[in-house]
Amino acid sequence: MKRKPLVALVGRPNVGKSTLFNRLVGSQLAVVHEIPGTTRDRLQAEAEWNGVAFNVVDTGGIEIYQPKGTRDTSALAEGSVEFVPQIRAQAMIAVEEAEVIVMLVDAIQGITAADQEIAEILRRTNKPVLIAANKAENEDRRNNAVDFYALGLGEVFPVSALHGTGSGDLLDGIVEALKNAPPVDYDEDDEDRDTLKIAIVGRPNVGKSSLVNRLLGEERAIVSPLAGTTRDAIDTLLTWEGMRIRLIDTAGIRRRGRIEPGIEKYSVLRALKAIERADVVLLVIDAVDGITAQDAHIAGMILEQTKSTAVLINKWDAVEKDEHTINEFTDKVREGLNFMPYVPLLFISALTGQRVHQVIPTAARIQEERLVRVPTGDLNRIVRDAVEHHAPPSKGGRRLKFFMAQQVRSDPPVFLFHVNDTRLLHFTYERYLENQIRAEFPFTGTPIRLSFRGRDNRLQE
Repeated sequence: MKRKPLVALVGRPNVGKSTLFNRLVGSQLAVVHEIPGTTRDRLQAEAEWNGVAFNVVDTGGIEIYQPKGTRDTSALAEGSVEFVPQIRAQAMIAVEEAEVIVMLVDAIQGITAADQEIAEILRRTNKPVLIAANKAENEDRRNNAVDFYALGLGEVFPVSALHGTGSGDLLDGIVEALKNAPPVDYDEDDEDRDTLKIAIVGRPNVGKSSLVNRLLGEERAIVSPLAGTTRDAIDTLLTWEGMRIRLIDTAGIRRRGRIEPGIEKYSVLRALKAIERADVVLLVIDAVDGITAQDAHIAGMILEQTKSTAVLINKWDAVEKDEHTINEFTDKVREGLNFMPYVPLLFISALTGQRVHQVIPTAARIQEERLVRVPTGDLNRIVRDAVEHHAPPSKGGRRLKFFMAQQVRSDPPVFLFHVNDTRLLHFTYERYLENQIRAEFPFTGTPIRLSFRGRDNRLQE
């Protein structure tokens, strides 16, 4: 797939890669914390400088092997030690994919043995490498940054990712290095408006990252049986039948009372932001656990954002079944999500690949349904038929009357009904009208809004 050139930020843990990433892309996308090992997966976003657009990828720190018994893991974030080999692998994938590499070092600590070993790894790539000497907040540190030329890589740029000092010079260096890097063909019209954005959300450890990897056919995201492995919202682009797809893998959303302060709290906020920017949200639930109150809570958050949705029941291979199992499970899910009766259910296994091939087509169909516009003539016919079959409510001898109906917007679909008095309306009749519309125009997976305007211009939604 055609893409913009890629700039990878690499280095040992806790040198400020995520802070610099946020600085370069101009947004707080990466989780930043003073504890090393916070960033695990690759995180990618677009940056632009002097008219040159490129993608920046943040990576977990490259851990250099230390002999058994001598390795210091005390500086790593709690729970990150066991992921060191996978973090390193993800960082090296980013290095392989990148056209330009920015190696971050710590201007306070100076050159370390780990820096020297990472420099040796990067030298073998034969790619342009720039050195960003981070934490150079004062003149002495900036002057001492010249020591990093001893690593034998590219030009050294003293920067402060936290305060932005020197970031302009570094961006100038990146743009210059991109001119000398091998050319990369990419679409000039590479815009999000032409891309279907699909967020994958759910409780921790329901198999979201495993599903992403199965969809992509590669180990794009770190997968672990331990809950809470994914912390940032990870974007991946792919093409399906000519359609551009942006998959957004997110951190597991725990119950509010169980969210730990600090890193996990901000990871959940990233997941919520992912829901906001998605076109379609895939809610993954665990078939072994069944539908839980937290699953319903997450579904409610999706509904609050009026996002189109499908529910993926993962780990279906692990459930003992008979001829009634799928119907009984469907009934339980429908009962637990009774406020979203329009969402399709898909029983899958990210582990075996069962029905995973239906996930992207289902999301694409949902997005098509979301954009449907109901002709005004058809809508008013539906309303007339509905009124004939079930008379509108009345109050004090006055009955609700409908004069005209029209769809006033899509994405999400909104319908406006002109009536005599909105005070005569009852929510059960609203639900009835919605069901009548969906009988002909299903809007699969998509919430629709009904608004009512009376002759006194009173508006009710």
